[in-house]
Amino acid sequence: MGIYLNPPADGFEDILKDDIYVDKTELIAYTNQVLGTTRKLTCFSRPRRFGKSFAAQMLVAYYSKGTKSEHLFKNLKIAKDIEEKSHYKQYLNQCDVLFWDMTWFITNARNIEDTVKDLQRKIIFELKREFTDCIEQETIALPEALLQISAVTGRKFFIIIDEWDALFREAQTDQRLQEEYIQLLRGLFKGIQVSRFLSGAYMTGILPIKKYGTQSALTDFYEYTMLEPGPLAEFVGFTEQEVKDLCKEQQIDFEQAKKWYDGYCFGQTGHIYNPNSVMKAIFNKRFSNYWTQTETYESLRVYIDLNFDGLKDMIVDLIGEKHCRIDTGSFQNDMTSLKNKDDVLTLLVHLGYLAYDIDQKEVYIPNEEIRQEFIRAIKNGKRQELVKTNNLN
Repeated sequence: MGIYLNPPADGFEDILKDDIYVDKTELIAYTNQVLGTTRKLTCFSRPRRFGKSFAAQMLVAYYSKGTKSEHLFKNLKIAKDIEEKSHYKQYLNQCDVLFWDMTWFITNARNIEDTVKDLQRKIIFELKREFTDCIEQETIALPEALLQISAVTGRKFFIIIDEWDALFREAQTDQRLQEEYIQLLRGLFKGIQVSRFLSGAYMTGILPIKKYGTQSALTDFYEYTMLEPGPLAEFVGFTEQEVKDLCKEQQIDFEQAKKWYDGYCFGQTGHIYNPNSVMKAIFNKRFSNYWTQTETYESLRVYIDLNFDGLKDMIVDLIGEKHCRIDTGSFQNDMTSLKNKDDVLTLLVHLGYLAYDIDQKEVYIPNEEIRQEFIRAIKNGKRQELVKTNNLN
C-alpha cells in the first residue's frame, strides 16, 4: 500500500458512507472489457462536479493490489452482474495501480514550473522502494522507470490520473511546461514500448486531450467528452431514472428537479442531470442555483466578453431558449487558443454551460440553473444586451 502505487480504498469507502450513493460501478465493466486490449486507454472528460473524482476513486478501490475491497462492492451493481464479460472477480484488487491527482501536484509544488519533475521524482521514489534493484540509479523519467520494472518483473501497470488537464488550466500561458507535460504523457501512453509496461489507463478531466494543429497529442486514447460521450454517456451524470428514484425516496418534486438540473441529452441514454446540483437540492430540500458554488458568472463573462462574430447576440438568443448551430472542429482543446465564436461555444459545452445536440450540431442552455448564470453574466456591466435579456424574464 502506497501513496501513488497501489493506494488504499479510503476515498471510495468515504463516498459509500454518505447518506445517499448513486451506484455507477458498472463503469468497471467497461474498463474491464478494454483492459489489456488496443482500447485500453480511456480519457473521459466532464465539467466540474460531475463525479470525475468519484469515478477515479472507485476504480482505484476496485483495481488496486494495495487494498482488499470486496466488502465495498458486494452489494453494488458490478458485483451482481452475472455477465461473464464484466470480469468482476478476475480483476478485483489484482492490478498494480498508479494513481495521482494533477491538482495535488500543482498545489504542492514549490513552483508550478516544477510540477512535472516533482511528479516523476516522487513516484519513482516510491517505485524504487517497492521494486528494489529494478530501476537504474540515474533514471529520472517515469516511463523509463516503468519499462525497467517490467523488463525485470514482467509486471504491468494500470494508470489512473484525476484532473489530467489541470496543468493546462492552471498554467494556460506556460508553453514550455505544457510541452514538458505532453512529453511525459506521450512517454507513458504512446509508442511501441508502452504495451510492455501498461495494462490500461483511465484519465479524467474537463477538457479533451489537447490538439497541436489538427492532431491530438495522444492519438491512441479513446476519448469520451460532453460532445460525444459514446458508451460512457450514462456515467456523465445522473440518468433520468436515477433522479426519479432519488426524488421518490427523498420525497422531493421530480418535475422541479427536471426543470432545474436536466438538459444534457445523449442518444440512447437519454436525459442526463447535473449530479452535484441534484444532491445539493436533496440535502437542502430546496431547488436553487448551486452552480455558483463551483463556478461563478465572472468566469463565464470572460468568454462572452470576447464577443467573436456577434457572440453576445447569440448568447441572448440562447437565453431565450433558442438552439444555435456551431462547428466544433476548430477548437484546440484549451482555454487560450480561442479564435471564433464556435471555439468559445465549444469550450462552454465542455465546461457544462451549454448542452450539445450531436445530430443537429446545435448548442442550447440545458436548464434553469445554467440559464440564470448566463443572465447574470450578460447583465453584469449594464451592457446594451441587458434590454433584450430583461424582456426574456
